[in-house]
Amino acid sequence: MINKHDITRNACMLRGPLAHKGYDWWWHSLTAQDAETGEDKPFFIEYFVCNPALGEEEPVFGQLPENKEAGKLPSYLMVKAGTWGEEHFQLHRFFGWKDVHLHPDAPFKIKADDCIASESRLKGHISISKEEAEAHPEWMCDAGEISWDLKVKKLIAFNVGYGASKPLRDAEAFAMYWHAEGMKTVYKGTITCNGRKYIVVPEKSYGYADKNWGRDFTSPWVWLSSNCLFSKKTGEQLKNSAFDIGGGRPKVYFVPLDRRLLGAMYYEGREFDFNFSKLHLNVKTEFSFEEKADVVVWHVRQENNSAVMETEVFCRKADMLFVNYEAPDGSKKHNRLWNGGNGWGTVKLYEKDGDKLTLIDEIEATHIGCEYGEYDE
Repeated sequence: MINKHDITRNACMLRGPLAHKGYDWWWHSLTAQDAETGEDKPFFIEYFVCNPALGEEEPVFGQLPENKEAGKLPSYLMVKAGTWGEEHFQLHRFFGWKDVHLHPDAPFKIKADDCIASESRLKGHISISKEEAEAHPEWMCDAGEISWDLKVKKLIAFNVGYGASKPLRDAEAFAMYWHAEGMKTVYKGTITCNGRKYIVVPEKSYGYADKNWGRDFTSPWVWLSSNCLFSKKTGEQLKNSAFDIGGGRPKVYFVPLDRRLLGAMYYEGREFDFNFSKLHLNVKTEFSFEEKADVVVWHVRQENNSAVMETEVFCRKADMLFVNYEAPDGSKKHNRLWNGGNGWGTVKLYEKDGDKLTLIDEIEATHIGCEYGEYDE
């Protein structure tokens, strides 16, 4: 079952070797409406922890030249928040481990000052001046101010199954793990961004919540997901549906598997699983990414024994940002990691019988979370 909720996978995974060289993050993205105009505005909020066993009194920044020279690895809680669109930005607030209260087991909870994350709640505030952002390139962020107070309810999961199970986690089989406890999540509350208030209502939040953890990232890095879906067959909104695609080049026991994606479509209660790690499904995947003058474009074709899913996604470059992270080893190899939250496109879902394909539905998708990047050469 892809839609198998498992909050134990949302627990903090930085134990053993990963506590010394590992990251773990809880990611949330959603849409809010301007309190005055009613206009949609997409936001993201993330709580990112790195190398807790190396913690000092204050945050340790891996990008600082003196830390690189001394061989010091990054260690902190980074609270990341921002917005997409014409006035996009990403803000980072860092905490040393003495200021972080983490309940590592399920249900997880993390708290530092007024920044809180749990299975059902998000709260926090970040304010970075232009002078601070310019003076601290090691913060890897822009200037701005944002605060949020949100209730969270995760409705549909994407559980990748055995690939992120406890035996493979304990063995550190993969360099990067993934679990989407809420590939359809509803949020309720308020966000204030650069002085403007935004209202978040469940039925128009089109929310998403997942987590990644491990010792390294992936290149290429692919992510596409939405639950704002409309059937071209009926003209109706698909209110119990979501799709999620992620991966790129996973490493299993340090051996890279080139161009592999995990993918799922939950279509009005019916599950379609395109997970390469489930060998019995005979999954085949083709994907490409294209940078055009004003937009970027993803093409993904996934096939298993009984179904085919063809996904095409577009996003305006002007609405996107290059999202910043440093790896647990202190390197920063992703410097063009395209990241957006208001992509649009189509998903064609087919029943497969031998070589015969029968269209189940052609789906229009908006409010698509989207990502693509490759390591610098």
